[in-house]
Amino acid sequence: MFLYVKPFLALARLISMDVRTGREGMEDRDEYASAAIRGDEEALLRRIDMDKRQLYGIAFAYMRNEEDAIEAIQETVCRVWAKRRTLREAKYFTTWTIRILIRVCMDEKKKRKREQQQSTIDASRMQRTVEANDEEEDAAARLDMAAQVQALPANYRMVVVLKYYRDRTIMEIAELLEKPDGTIRTWLNKALKLLRSDMTKTEEVEAYVRGIGKREAAGRGDAAD
Repeated sequence: MFLYVKPFLALARLISMDVRTGREGMEDRDEYASAAIRGDEEALLRRIDMDKRQLYGIAFAYMRNEEDAIEAIQETVCRVWAKRRTLREAKYFTTWTIRILIRVCMDEKKKRKREQQQSTIDASRMQRTVEANDEEEDAAARLDMAAQVQALPANYRMVVVLKYYRDRTIMEIAELLEKPDGTIRTWLNKALKLLRSDMTKTEEVEAYVRGIGKREAAGRGDAAD
């Protein structure tokens, strides 16, 4: 992070106003670089100003848009100021600054890649969690319905099991139980009304029980009647 606020803000204004049309000064580049290394803030800004078109071109090539390129340059200036005393020779100021800029851009791209990967991982985890919750809710619903079926009177329970868990027709159930079709239909309707609970339509209960019955049967395989 940039140690001094004043040069950072000044350079931010400088870059934002004229980053693509920077002027080449006639001043002694090495002299400004030497002064910057010694801690002269104004000299640093003037020296960076001489290279800003080149810096912007490099930053834009990496970041692919103006806003990100300018932010990369600003971060580069922060690091240049913080590390200025590590530069041994002023004549290498531009090369040194460019090297720092490239590292800034690469660090930012790596950071964004990690964030994107983490976002993908988080989304995958969330999806698995949702699916697991759905499975748990479905299992709980099946257990709850099974318990309600078990609580039915024996004749009602038998009709429901044969109809929805064994996929028998009314006529087949009537033959198995040796009862008239009308009796089987009556028992089935009363069973569904008892199972209705909070549902508002018998058809909803019927569809629900049928779906659970088929899943139960698929899980067990074809069992003998």
